[in-house]
Parts: sequence; structure tokens; C-alpha cells
Amino acid sequence: MISTIGHTFYPTGYSLVMFPDGADANATGDRLSSEMPDSNVFLLEPATILHQITPTVADADNPLPSAGTEGATVRAYTKLALDGHHGLLVETPDAESAERMMEIVRQVPYSMAQRYRALVIEDL
Repeated sequence: MISTIGHTFYPTGYSLVMFPDGADANATGDRLSSEMPDSNVFLLEPATILHQITPTVADADNPLPSAGTEGATVRAYTKLALDGHHGLLVETPDAESAERMMEIVRQVPYSMAQRYRALVIEDL
């Protein structure tokens, strides 16, 4: 789930949704798992984001500044995780699965949702 160039967190075929409330993230993850059984769903605690995803931007702009937004996106996840937000990493290989995921996600407050496609990070 790391990009080839820049070695930044880039889980192609997945979406990452951040929630201000851990209970909402957990309940939404359970619902996604039951209603989208063909998709992998992973709950990411703030500590997991800070220890496993945040470090991927350490060299994102070395030796040259990144042309993409992946570093800025990881920094946004980091800021939210520092404020206690939880994440759900959901397998969304196509637009249909991403829309189905968002129908479920939109039922609770969420702070950020991004879908990773080949060469594109899409706001959801």
C-alpha cells in the first residue's frame, strides 16, 4: 500500500474514511463488512495511523518536491489522528463499490473520505 515513487501511503483500490468518533467508525465498519461482504474493511486506530501511515511522508519530497497530493493527504490524516479521529480502510475497486460505501458512511459524521485509484486520489 506504498507508492513506487516517493514511497508514500497509496492504497490503490481502497478508500480511507476518517471519523471524529471511534464508536461511529467501529459501527460503520461492522455495517460495511456485513453489507459489502466482498470488500475488505480495516479499522485504523489513531495510533496505527500515526505509527504506520504518517512515517511514509518522511521522504516524500526528497530529493524533489512531489508532483502529487499523496504527501499532503497523509499529513491531513496525521492531523486528524492527532485529534483522535479513527479511520476505515475499505476496499473499493470501482465507482459502484465506492458509492455504496459512501451511502453507508454518510449516515454518521465523518471528517474526510478519499478513494485511491491509479494515479488519482479522489475526494468522496
